[in-house]
Amino acid sequence: MARGIGVGDQAPDFTLPSQSGEPVRLSDRLGEQVVVLYFYPRDNTPGCTAEACAFRDSHEVFSEAGAEVIGVSSDSADRHAAFAGRHDLPFTLLSDAGGRVRKTYGVPAVLGVLPGRVTYVIDRQGTVRHVFNSMTNIGQHVGDALAVVRRLQADAELPAGRRFPVFPGSLTVICGRAVHKQVDNLR
Repeated sequence: MARGIGVGDQAPDFTLPSQSGEPVRLSDRLGEQVVVLYFYPRDNTPGCTAEACAFRDSHEVFSEAGAEVIGVSSDSADRHAAFAGRHDLPFTLLSDAGGRVRKTYGVPAVLGVLPGRVTYVIDRQGTVRHVFNSMTNIGQHVGDALAVVRRLQADAELPAGRRFPVFPGSLTVICGRAVHKQVDNLR
């Protein structure tokens, strides 16, 4: 498995089919908005359904903050379409059959078998600004991602000299609170 993508790394570009079957390229979604890219194990499982519904319930807030949420699992596009329809999911789900993109991002497997649950916040330039990895703390995936998106939105409104710097390799996997603490200390 590839080394995990961390804070400060460029997000690897990819193209995967969405729940409608249309190809989605990550780089086409960047530029005008932040992307919250979350990898999850499987559609219709209790934890994955709870996570998808938590992102759904916060969708409007993410949109207002200038972010697009994209979910990725190895489920088929048809299975994603049924899952999205059943739970009224307003965001894109991508089918990573074979787990190629998951491997590229270095998303770990639990006990070497169950695909992991990792959320990335990727800024408009394609730089990873936040990584959160937890199979069980589902609410924190959404809460931390939203906090980072809001911080990026506020940061974009600052003059260039006061913006949050990214130090490649210095911050690997951090939580939203740590991001805020570190950002405040850097200003």
